[in-house]
Amino acid sequence: MLGMTERKLLAEGASPWLLEPASNERDIVQAVNDNRAELDARLLEHGALLFRGFDVSSVDGFEAFANAISAHKSDYVYRSTPRTSIGNGIFTATEYPPSETISLHCENAYQRNWPLRVAFCCLTAPTAGGETPIADMREVSRRIGPRILDDFEAKQVRYVRHYRRHVDIPWETVFQTSDRGQLAAFCADNGIEHAWLDDDTLRTAQINQGVAYHPVTRDRVFFNQAHLFHISNLDASLASSIVSLFGNDRLPRNAFYGDGSPLDLADIEQIRNAFRECAIAFPWQRGDVLLVDNMRFAHGRNPFEGERKVVVSLLDPYSPA
Repeated sequence: MLGMTERKLLAEGASPWLLEPASNERDIVQAVNDNRAELDARLLEHGALLFRGFDVSSVDGFEAFANAISAHKSDYVYRSTPRTSIGNGIFTATEYPPSETISLHCENAYQRNWPLRVAFCCLTAPTAGGETPIADMREVSRRIGPRILDDFEAKQVRYVRHYRRHVDIPWETVFQTSDRGQLAAFCADNGIEHAWLDDDTLRTAQINQGVAYHPVTRDRVFFNQAHLFHISNLDASLASSIVSLFGNDRLPRNAFYGDGSPLDLADIEQIRNAFRECAIAFPWQRGDVLLVDNMRFAHGRNPFEGERKVVVSLLDPYSPA
């Protein structure tokens, strides 16, 4: 490609395609503009592109890259994790404590629409850990197996959430409003059941896809977040405490089949194992920009030490309907 060298980042297995400046010209926006069609083709072929060695040292620099890659950004509403908006369509990565692992998932797969591409930029690399592992969803889905995929395609996933003060993230953050009327309108527009159980407790429920088909390749992939929302995703002692505190029917978040029946725990564990077995990781370097096809690669986060600043942009909103 014009002005860039290219190769596979990792020798074995699925890997991002590494793109580096071929000279001292390190303008990533110029590189995108000069190679737009080729970059689209490489992303379709490899599923993930890692731009390394370019001059991307600020939120503004990353925003310029995101704008060059796509004119269409997704907002982050109906949130499931804490994030901060820091620019036009730029967010912090999920703000969980450094000691926690964020399990592999596809962005917004618990919703009816999602970004087709997700861009990440490392502005500060941690002293240890903090990788953003990725996993090829074609291989993850193969390891999950056709029986489980068929079950999820037929039954779909029902996500049930309860919002209370000081537990999980507040509904005002999730829906980006403090107006109950606006909340009700958003739920009505997006097929989300909602009910106030008391003055401070909101319940929402929504049934969404269990699998999805890539709009270009037509690959069928596991595409939901049941394995994250299900109570079994928590440490067993913590899950037991939460059940004791709130009861099985008012947990902060949980997942079921679309008909309300419980998920098979053995299947959920097989799903988690498939993600773990397919995970690949590489250390961040300052200025790295990772662009992933959100239906081809899942992503997560490893625990870390030191300061870590990774910012994100959700690109090309898509709805299969």
